[in-house]
Amino acid sequence: MSGGLASLRRRETGFSYLMVMIAITLMGLAMTAAARQWKTMVQRELETDLLAKGMEIQTALALYSASTKAGRVLPGEVYPQTLAELTRPPKPFLRKVYLDPVGRGEWELLRSPMGGIMGVRSKSRQKPIKQGNFPVAVRHFEGKPTHYDWVFQYPNPSMVAVAGPVARPSTVPAQPTIRDQPIAPGEPSSPNGRKRWILLQRSE
Repeated sequence: MSGGLASLRRRETGFSYLMVMIAITLMGLAMTAAARQWKTMVQRELETDLLAKGMEIQTALALYSASTKAGRVLPGEVYPQTLAELTRPPKPFLRKVYLDPVGRGEWELLRSPMGGIMGVRSKSRQKPIKQGNFPVAVRHFEGKPTHYDWVFQYPNPSMVAVAGPVARPSTVPAQPTIRDQPIAPGEPSSPNGRKRWILLQRSE
């Protein structure tokens, strides 16, 4: 009896150990899945923040250029030397100098040939979760492989695409062309003895 009882206890102990290991494994899988879901949720929020702040800077650059050029004839766009210039009174175009939400630091600045800041981008080389359904102002971000490829600049490819190329007329207004024709007997003549036909020609 004692031998059978010991054997039963060993089986029960082994079964309990197996159940504990299964429970631990399931808990580990559940925690891994939760961690991945949490990471995805956090990244989505950071990308939303990145788009919001980046587009605000992009708009501020456009307003800065338009305000600086107002009443003056200047070639090209005018850009600030620092982002802080966009926040200065009496006419601030940006509420504050934001940091890069995804890269968690300073933006990488896109400089114009004259040295001014014409855009910003995140330093993150991570693949974005968001791949489509972007706002019109940055719809050229669709399918970009990294956050680094999201360049918030003025002017930007999306707005150029919205404006489209300048339409050119397919035809030009008809212009009268005067040709001299010999007169027939009995018809009134012009001072040079020839009648004139006015023809309309169109350029294709």
